[in-house]
Formats: sequence, structure tokens, C-alpha cells
Amino acid sequence: MNRRHLLLLALPALAACSVLPDRPYVETLRFPLDPVRPGGPAAPRRRRVLLVRLMRAAPGQDVRGLRSRREDGTEAVDFYAEWSAPPVELAEEATRRWLARSGLFAAVLAPGSRVRADLILESELTTLIADLGAGEARAGISGVLSQDGGNAPRLLAQISARGRAPLPAGRPLPPEALAQAMTMAMADALTQLERRLARYA
Repeated sequence: MNRRHLLLLALPALAACSVLPDRPYVETLRFPLDPVRPGGPAAPRRRRVLLVRLMRAAPGQDVRGLRSRREDGTEAVDFYAEWSAPPVELAEEATRRWLARSGLFAAVLAPGSRVRADLILESELTTLIADLGAGEARAGISGVLSQDGGNAPRLLAQISARGRAPLPAGRPLPPEALAQAMTMAMADALTQLERRLARYA
């Protein structure tokens, strides 16, 4: 038997042996972005109907991994701890749910509804990050509110809401703490958004 035949016989055995060390499996953690409006749902007090259009994402806000800013100012994205869906989608649903529970409007609609809306909110998720150097989480929403006027909606207001929430002491912080703080910051931003929309309801 020549050397070539010996090598062919040895290949299956070599394939079964790995020269690389086994890497431990790291489970990806997923978190909801579900800020809850305090006090429970309120009964509608007004007759106007609000349409919340699809929310846009500012650069970096469509990444599912939890975003943080280190003490040296550099940003990090955790690929083993992420939101349960793209954050802009979760923020849009949270906005619609929050405003529906506020009681400001007779109804809060999603795109595709055949009900005629009196007011239209177009918004953008501008910020969702845990700033370790500043010791706080931040969430930001900017938007434009218009009144349905057929072919020419009338601009009512440009709205900006910036929420903050403190980060716990101690470093490094677990992903659970970062996600909870960012959710609290989103609740603060939605509280401000609700106040700014109240005068137009």
C-alpha cells in the first residue's frame, strides 16, 4: 500500500478530530421595549382621531443590539443582548399604545386603517442609548403634527421629546439594567410627547 492510499484512509479520522477548541454557546438575550403609561388607560375625552404613521429611524436606530456609550465617548453595540425587534418598530408601537391609553383622542390609528383621521403624527426615533459616562439612558422622538386637509394637510406643530432615566451604580452593568433604563427613558420621552400633543387633541 503506497503513501497515497494511507493518506486517503486517514482522512476520515482526521476529519473527526478538531484542532480548534470548542467555543461555549452564548445565548442571545432579547428585551421588549414596552414602557407602560402610569395610571392605566383613560377614557377618551376628545372626539378627534389621531393617525400615527410609520416611525422613521435616525442613523443607528434600526440596529437591534443594545447601544451604549462608554466613558471614553466611544459607542458599543451588544450583539448578544438585543431588542426583541428593531427598536424603531418597538418605539412606534409603544407610541401608538401610549397615546391610545392617554384618553386624549377618540381613537389612535395605525397605517392602513380606513377610518378618517383628523390629525396625523409623523415621527422619528432619534435616540435610544445608555450613556455610561453621563450615568443616564436617553431616548428621543421628534415629529410633525398635521391636520388632515385633503390634498394639503395643514402643519400644526413640530414636536421634540427627549427622555432621560438614571443608570444604576456600578460597572460593568448587565444588559438587563441597560434595557430597563432605556425603557424608562422612553417612558419619559412619551410623557413629554403626550403633553405636547394635548393642546391639539
